[in-house]
Amino acid sequence: MALRILITGASSGIGRAMAVEFAKEKNKIAITGRREDKLRETAEQIEKEGGEALVLAGDTSEPQTVARHYGEIYEKWGGLDWAILNAGISLRNPGTKFSAEIYKKTFETNVLGAAYWLEAIIPDMVKAKNGVIAGISSLAGFVGLPQSGAYSSSKSALLILLESLRVDLAASNVSVITICPGFIKSEMTDKNDPRDMFFVLDAQTGARKIIQAIKKKKRLFYFPWPLALPMACILPNLPRVAYDFIARRAIKRRLKD
Repeated sequence: MALRILITGASSGIGRAMAVEFAKEKNKIAITGRREDKLRETAEQIEKEGGEALVLAGDTSEPQTVARHYGEIYEKWGGLDWAILNAGISLRNPGTKFSAEIYKKTFETNVLGAAYWLEAIIPDMVKAKNGVIAGISSLAGFVGLPQSGAYSSSKSALLILLESLRVDLAASNVSVITICPGFIKSEMTDKNDPRDMFFVLDAQTGARKIIQAIKKKKRLFYFPWPLALPMACILPNLPRVAYDFIARRAIKRRLKD
């Protein structure tokens, strides 16, 4: 039986790759993003693989847009089985040039964008006593990465939001899954210095790992393990003075290059 799946941020990168993978199983896939032309390209790939696509162009940080999009999904399919909240942005913001506006934009998309969708979809999933919600956080959510305070803190907020929600919805038979990838090849990571990115995965590989974790209903899944081990397990448990020393050395090394 085909699943009714939502994927936010499906214009490109890992969102598009997940949509194409799901299409191979003949699922119905609602895709969102701000760039309609790119969403249409994703939809073409979905249909080529045998899936059914519903294009929902708009900004996930606008609550009225999210409400309208869910209304379209409900009218067409009667609800959702799975929701993958993948939309996100990353804006570098060195502390010496601190910008509250960057934090505002980042949280509006990475946290509130997910929250608006959760508000829309949870009532019907609870009523049906069935559903899967997967949020794409990041390994960056475990530590405050230098010059990436807005991104790290937004992903940390999403991680904690999903953790709380998982407990709250357990009795309703709604599964909540937190996915924390490392670096995935995408338009967002293309602007990074390659020397700062370790164990980069292509979008298709990343998508397959995420889908496998969702199907297994893993509560928390982070990957790849060579990066996840230090980021999620070691660095957060170091004495703060040790972490500060390592992070400051990394910044100084980059400034010398």
